[in-house]
Amino acid sequence: MVLPGHTCPYGLKALDLLRRKGFAVEDRPLTTREATDAFKAAHGVKTTPQVFISGTRIGGYDDLRRHLGLRVAEPGATSYRPVAALFAMTALLAMAASHAAFGSPFTLHALQWFGGFSMAILALLKLQDIEKFSTMFLNYDLLARRWVRYGYVYPFAEGLAGVLMVAGVLTGLSAAVALFIGTIGAVSVFKAVYIDRRELKCACVGGSSNVPLGFVSLTENLGMIAMGLWMLTGM
Repeated sequence: MVLPGHTCPYGLKALDLLRRKGFAVEDRPLTTREATDAFKAAHGVKTTPQVFISGTRIGGYDDLRRHLGLRVAEPGATSYRPVAALFAMTALLAMAASHAAFGSPFTLHALQWFGGFSMAILALLKLQDIEKFSTMFLNYDLLARRWVRYGYVYPFAEGLAGVLMVAGVLTGLSAAVALFIGTIGAVSVFKAVYIDRRELKCACVGGSSNVPLGFVSLTENLGMIAMGLWMLTGM
């Protein structure tokens, strides 16, 4: 669908995928709303684009990916990919900063910066929609259930501790905050997942995520505890 004010992004992606897979593509753009509606009615479909291979209708972009044996993210499916991507990027940032400052990516400062960058970016993701975060957080956090406002305070506390860790100032405060929120988080996750056996989504990367609450969430909180203890012992 190529209208004056809109070009269908899924159509462009389907064209690109077909060409990359070696298909000879005959593109038939729908250039008016009338043509689009007539096409949908004629083929009994609700969306465009529609891909036909050797005269057989395959369907839209997701259907094309399935037809070619490629992965399609199903709506609501859980995934650890957001967390893995976040920690991989913060680790690279920490090593880059360490290399710039000390000539080596492998220093104790890099470890501290990794913790700080991770906490700051996790806080940023939560603050994008603090209402959604706090609602999801209430499903399992023990302190938030007793004091609802904690769900609103948490991202700011996490962000503050992360920034102070990176700056290397007010170490006692950042360590104390990391220990506090990490301990409560670890206990809450352990109870919800391993004692109550509940299947929940983690609010760690914001309230719109599909990251399952479990081992990764527990590890994140244990990491904050370890960072807090390490910083206190190194003061």
